[in-house]
Amino acid sequence: MCLHLYLYLLLHLQKVTTIMNSPAQLVSPTLYKNRWLAMIILCLGELMIVLDTTIVNVALPSIRENLHFSEATLAWVVNAYMLTYGGFLLLGGRLGDIFGHRRMFLIGLTLFTLASLGCGLADSQFSLITARAIQGLGGAVVSAVALSLIMDLFTEPVDRAKAMGVFGFVCAAGGSIGVLLGGVLTESLDWRWNFLVNVPLGIGVFALCRLLLPVSAETKGAKQIDFAGAITVTSSLLLAVYAIVNGNEKGWTSLHTLGLLGLAIGLMAIFIAIEARIRVPLMPLGLFRSRNLSLANIVGILWAASMFAWFFLSALYMQLVLGYNPLKVGLAFLPSNLIMAIFSLGLSAKLVMRFGVRPCIVWGMFLVAIGLALFSRAPVDGHFLVDILPGMSLMGIGAGIALNPLLLAAMNGVAPQDSGLASGIVNTAFMMGGALGLAILASLAAYRTNSLTIAGSDLASALTGGYQLAFLVGAVFALIAVFTGIFLQPTNMQSDIAPVN
Repeated sequence: MCLHLYLYLLLHLQKVTTIMNSPAQLVSPTLYKNRWLAMIILCLGELMIVLDTTIVNVALPSIRENLHFSEATLAWVVNAYMLTYGGFLLLGGRLGDIFGHRRMFLIGLTLFTLASLGCGLADSQFSLITARAIQGLGGAVVSAVALSLIMDLFTEPVDRAKAMGVFGFVCAAGGSIGVLLGGVLTESLDWRWNFLVNVPLGIGVFALCRLLLPVSAETKGAKQIDFAGAITVTSSLLLAVYAIVNGNEKGWTSLHTLGLLGLAIGLMAIFIAIEARIRVPLMPLGLFRSRNLSLANIVGILWAASMFAWFFLSALYMQLVLGYNPLKVGLAFLPSNLIMAIFSLGLSAKLVMRFGVRPCIVWGMFLVAIGLALFSRAPVDGHFLVDILPGMSLMGIGAGIALNPLLLAAMNGVAPQDSGLASGIVNTAFMMGGALGLAILASLAAYRTNSLTIAGSDLASALTGGYQLAFLVGAVFALIAVFTGIFLQPTNMQSDIAPVN
């Protein structure tokens, strides 16, 4: 896989600078020298999680036939993972702050790997859906603390920017790689290998993490867990994700959907009230006094809402309108992945060091908006070089530029003891934004398609009209992110670098 080559080259291009001097994040010289190797292992662990959000989609028809799913129950193969992943991100980040980021990363990785084995060996609908839910729980813990471990390993702004670029590329490109890998595994082997491939990879990542990750970042003092806050916020997120992923089926204005969303909002209000009064809160509300953390999460929600929906809907456009098979759809995403890799793994960090996080976020999201706008004119008889590649290239450039500084804006300035929580908030924002954006834009596309069908359009034209509307609204989301990013506090990363002695 080309990602491995990029990470390997990056490892050998780094210059070792000053030794980490933060007492809270001190690591041994041996671990310091191996921190880029540790970074590769962390990225492989995160890649497992990101891949599982898309790799299974290509295999859904085979799963339905083999385990006799109906159309309604098949959706739970995806939704069970989304529910637990989105619901436990915040709690997973806080547990990492309390019990140690390395320890919780290994626990989450073990849970995810065992659940992947359970998915691959599942012989019934219930066993597969249950294993997928456990997969989501393990994935939430891994994702919530992965950013914190990166912050523990890299304290110098230059190297931290580079590390965030690598991590951002894995998060952004992993979904596209998942479609390609899922197509290859499903066609050449069996749908079960979409899950079983995680087992040897998980074992290898676990063993290397024990050797390379520092046993630090464990909060000293009281190890109290805010159970009331944990129950209310997790329940709120679970109900919100459940309502979102079932909105199309139940109806967005139905009593079921509105009631669940109302209950989720009520539980979130109770959670905020608890956090304002408890002595050791799960989420210190003062954390949101950081303007950059708050605004970066808003931008992250809008970024995920537009990008996640674009990814799934453009894949449907290529498959249902242009007639691409699953493998060809995966190959079609490779150019944008390569462009994103070039920017994420090198150019983005240089741009951040030169101009700061705000201009990179603003201009990156602006390019994403233009790319989506180009997709909104994709015709029924579209051609890859004319109607797909230009917009996809702009989105690859924009995402490659914006994601690295977006993560930096959210994480910089957060105290070490709260870095796991901040990481969980960032990932929760991406998850909720992606789920909500996909549900909204998919609903718009379906509504437009139905209207055109009733008006007498053929199926291909009706589908194209629906996708065009969804891409246009996605471009609006990206533009709102542009204007939100303008209000981020200016940050010049170069000014934070201490002179090297």
